[in-house]
Amino acid sequence: MSRLLQAIFGRLPIGWLQLTHNRTRFAAALAGVAFANVLVFVQLGIMASMGAATLRPYDFFRADIMISAGDANAMADGGNVARQWLLQAMADPDVTDGMGLFLANVAWDRGEKDISLSTFGIDPVKPGFLNPALAEDMSLLAVQDAAILDRLARGLAREEAAAIRPQTPLSFEAAGRTLTAYATFAGGGGFGGDGYMLVSDQTFLSLFPARSSAAPDHILLTLRPGADVDAAVARLKTLISDPSLRIRSFAAAAEEDLRYQQTRRPTGIIFGFGVLIGVLVGLVIVYQVLSTDVADHLREYATFKAMGYGSGFFLGVVFEEALVLGIMGFIPGLIIGTAILTLMGKITTLPLAMTPSMAISVFVGTVVFSALSGAIATRRLAAADPADLF
Repeated sequence: MSRLLQAIFGRLPIGWLQLTHNRTRFAAALAGVAFANVLVFVQLGIMASMGAATLRPYDFFRADIMISAGDANAMADGGNVARQWLLQAMADPDVTDGMGLFLANVAWDRGEKDISLSTFGIDPVKPGFLNPALAEDMSLLAVQDAAILDRLARGLAREEAAAIRPQTPLSFEAAGRTLTAYATFAGGGGFGGDGYMLVSDQTFLSLFPARSSAAPDHILLTLRPGADVDAAVARLKTLISDPSLRIRSFAAAAEEDLRYQQTRRPTGIIFGFGVLIGVLVGLVIVYQVLSTDVADHLREYATFKAMGYGSGFFLGVVFEEALVLGIMGFIPGLIIGTAILTLMGKITTLPLAMTPSMAISVFVGTVVFSALSGAIATRRLAAADPADLF
């Protein structure tokens, strides 16, 4: 390592030699930096999984425009929408079809522990509103109390889910009714439930008798091919007589939902602060190590300063130490962080995984903040008089 650093810097790697002189302190410093990296990786992984879980339900559907209640900040919250607005929207020349979307959580009674399923009630005769992979099984929902079940739901054994097919359906109790799953799809647990389930709108209303077919949670619209979505949205806002409704493109609805979850919901804010705390922990650890190292070698630095070496030389030595700590601390942090995220993903079925962009961003941040810590640690040395250091 000394030869490599000497070739890189073109001089004796003083910073590396000073760090490795006390191997115990060096190992403790690397462990501290690695811990800070792990903390940031886990928080970033959870934030990314929250984003993926938020957007996952939108992947189930195919629509151009979504109409929601004025207080609907996310797909899973807000009031209902009167079906009459669907009839008004159909008057627009670019709107080709519409469907009411019902949504609620259903508890699957599993005995010791229930499985919470985010359940969508849809019209089974309109497969065009579903992802093609889901649309293939839409006809199965025409049967009363039929369901398509999330095979990745938390609490559902993979072997049990794999056995579900039209020839070998699975019957279960939910919301006081007996439902029968004839097929499965890949969903996965989220922050609002253990998994997902698709049923027909009539089955949904039988599960929730207090709900009305005239008041779905959202209205989905499709436009003719080549139609301008933004222009259609603008026309619908004048065509529909309720100004309180949120009328936006389906893509914009997904983006607003994600932004709401990350910036306004407590979970998103907490995870954001977790990332900030991880960065601050790493900054403090590296600064403490470098500051202590500078203090321990003030006499040696004073000799160099008396010989005419400028502040740039000392800054370079401390930057060398900061880079060594940042890079060498990042490697174990990456390995441990990847292992933790993988394990958490398997346990929770959340989309937790290390991504290249996450690794690159944390690496760059580690190097930058290590260099910043080094710059702060050299302030005392830059202001010191060599005569006062002996």
